Amino acid sequence: MERANQTTSVSEFILLGLSSRPEDQKPLFVLFLTMYLITITGNLLIILAIHSDPQLQTPMYFFLSFLSFTDICFTTTIVPKMLVNFLSTEKTISYAGCLTQMYFLYAFGNTDSCLLAAMAIDRYVAICNPFHYVTIMSHHRCFLLLAFCCSFSHLHSLLHTLLLNLLTFCDSKVIQNFLCDINPLLKLSCSSTFVNDITIKTEGVVVLVTPFLCISFSYIRILIAVLKIPSAAGKRKAFSTCGSHFTVVTIFYGSIFYVYLQPLSSYTIRDRVATIGYTILSSMLNPFIYSLRNKDMKRGLGKLMCRR
Repeated sequence: MERANQTTSVSEFILLGLSSRPEDQKPLFVLFLTMYLITITGNLLIILAIHSDPQLQTPMYFFLSFLSFTDICFTTTIVPKMLVNFLSTEKTISYAGCLTQMYFLYAFGNTDSCLLAAMAIDRYVAICNPFHYVTIMSHHRCFLLLAFCCSFSHLHSLLHTLLLNLLTFCDSKVIQNFLCDINPLLKLSCSSTFVNDITIKTEGVVVLVTPFLCISFSYIRILIAVLKIPSAAGKRKAFSTCGSHFTVVTIFYGSIFYVYLQPLSSYTIRDRVATIGYTILSSMLNPFIYSLRNKDMKRGLGKLMCRR
């Protein structure tokens, strides 16, 4: 009973945000509101275009539509609370609200990661094994892969949220970030974080690195296969089908590795800015990257606009 009382002694946290200067709050509010609206609009258009165009009913666009849906959920977990805090003097978030935000942050973030890996595998099969593509990437297997991505990500998120809930938070309650991320929260705990640290360095690294390794393996095999294509036009066509996805992967994983693959004690303002890369910026840029660099998506979006 005493343990429970200690654990809940902090009823709320203070999110420090990106800037503590009052004159920065309204410009930041306008900036992130604009980015949020662009994210929602762009990803909704991608979903509508894919589901309304029969020619886009392929595994690649099946995963892309769910990636867009996850991106909407991902940013909605973060940005609305940011916007409220920009216009508020207190900038607080309840203990339960903080853990809930962290749960969905990791659930949707890891689902994004797994979907990017699934899309890389799809491109690998399409380019390296085209004659068996329909059999390998069947509807049944695509649904199973999607179900695995979602369930695996939620279980991972649940594990870290439950472990964090066992910690004791005493006097310090200022989170050095604009969201409830695990690293800033661990720095606030006045109890031992040994189990949390070990879990992050083992299970957490495996969950983070495994999809990246799948993507890296797929693109190495794709590169080898493309280099064997004799015609320059064939190489350009193969690279164009992967270029958009590779750009998204670079932005997403580049910012994630910068934030998480460094010591907990070195968490600084640069990490907060880098966090924007994989939480907000990548979700906003995905629709533009996939539509501007993809002829099929351009055609699908054009048809959608003509219908409306």
